[in-house]
Amino acid sequence: MCGILGIASRQHEVFAELYDGLLMLQHRGQDASGIVTYTGEFFRESKANGLVKDVFNASDAETLRGKVGIGHVRYPTAGSLSASEAQPFFVNAPYGIYLVHNGNITNTAEQRDKVTAKYSRHLRTTSDSEILLNVLADKISDSIKVNGTVDPIRNLFAGVKMTMERIQGAYSVICMVAGVGMLAFRDPHGIRPLSIARREAEGDGDDYAFASEDVAFGINGFEKLRDVAPGEAILIDLDGNMHSFQAVEGTLTPCIFEYVYLARPDSMLDGISVYKTQLRMGQTLAKQIIEADLEIDCIIPVPDSARPVALEVANSMGIRYREGLVKNRYIGRTFIMPGQAERQKSVRRKLNAIPLEMKGLNIMLIDDSIVRGNTIQKIVQMCRDAGAKKVYIASASPPVKYPNVYGIDMPTKHELIADGRSTEEIREELGADALIYQRLEDLVWAAKEGNKDIDTFDCSCFDGQYVTGSVSNDYLDSLESSGRVSKKIQDMPAPGESWNSMKLAT
Repeated sequence: MCGILGIASRQHEVFAELYDGLLMLQHRGQDASGIVTYTGEFFRESKANGLVKDVFNASDAETLRGKVGIGHVRYPTAGSLSASEAQPFFVNAPYGIYLVHNGNITNTAEQRDKVTAKYSRHLRTTSDSEILLNVLADKISDSIKVNGTVDPIRNLFAGVKMTMERIQGAYSVICMVAGVGMLAFRDPHGIRPLSIARREAEGDGDDYAFASEDVAFGINGFEKLRDVAPGEAILIDLDGNMHSFQAVEGTLTPCIFEYVYLARPDSMLDGISVYKTQLRMGQTLAKQIIEADLEIDCIIPVPDSARPVALEVANSMGIRYREGLVKNRYIGRTFIMPGQAERQKSVRRKLNAIPLEMKGLNIMLIDDSIVRGNTIQKIVQMCRDAGAKKVYIASASPPVKYPNVYGIDMPTKHELIADGRSTEEIREELGADALIYQRLEDLVWAAKEGNKDIDTFDCSCFDGQYVTGSVSNDYLDSLESSGRVSKKIQDMPAPGESWNSMKLAT
């Protein structure tokens, strides 16, 4: 779940606009940030671990010169946490290409072998994004051998087509190609989001931008044109002209978890309002809560992403809505923090309960999802310590039971509190008086109502059905045993051990 952004301007330096746009996408990744600009002759690069505001400063406006540029905020799902794995990545041939990528490649082992052995390329990192870049470079080179160098746009599009025929998984990509322009493409299933926007410019041609979410457009005066289609490649040449190519046949099956948690509520993804989807999630969740026949004094959201759902639950049920948990806004999102111990320490720093809204009351906590269970478990105890009589939980999404391999950081079943547990067992683990999950069919309805032309969503973390059809048990096993995953789960409870017995870091 990274955030990617690209801007091609006819007249303006783009560093400041990339900086502002990446701030709007910071929720998609807090591990590292990177920007590369292009002067028409040279690339200028800066990237490091950290938030956008910490990685870049005023002096970068002088060094990162250029009217074309791409940026990235990283939340790692493959590769290590090293700053060397921060994007963008670069290859100097053909042309000279910088790439940023959101998603996750599922046939990395096979492609790594081909890149290093068959094509004798050296990889500097363990990132799947670098593999993707090198496959793309190989395929563009193959096209040049066949078609010559006269038509670089044709070569780029042919290279994208051959890349899509080789790469499996989820990928939304933006590239800068020296002497040619800005290239963007999206996998044939459109799993991860990608949009294009335009801004009028003086003279011939317009300014264009690509972004993971359209919230990055308005701050820079761009107007969204549309979402990039599944299997489509779009090139903005250096004269500001847009060229589109349907590289392979695509079927839109976007990740439904984007609407649950990943995307901002003010975003529109594939014609669907994230905010309106969350309101509909609240409507269906309220029906289930009513069926449970609980005595509830007030509805309290787990801030911030559960607020729209909680508001609609309260409105639908005629129960008062209260802000009973105060969030420290200087603490990052615990779900995307890289280590278990760090996530646990962060929970206590992140939220504080308001006793006046809880003492002697039966409260219903609304959370957007329950993945590992660490945060909500601590919140339940916080509410009890603040005097709550009973603490109920309702999750706006179904139980997360399966690994998400398309770019969300929940790669192992071992990490998931719903793995192998019934709802009642999970309730006991969390210490709640009742636990209600959204039904999957209701979640799908809530999203589909926004765009009825979408037939299917990727719901793999809920139902274990992987839309690419290429996720084998061997691949899932390799994720379980990977070095980074092993590090992440070393503090997790062993199978059969209670989550409540875990020692919380102080």
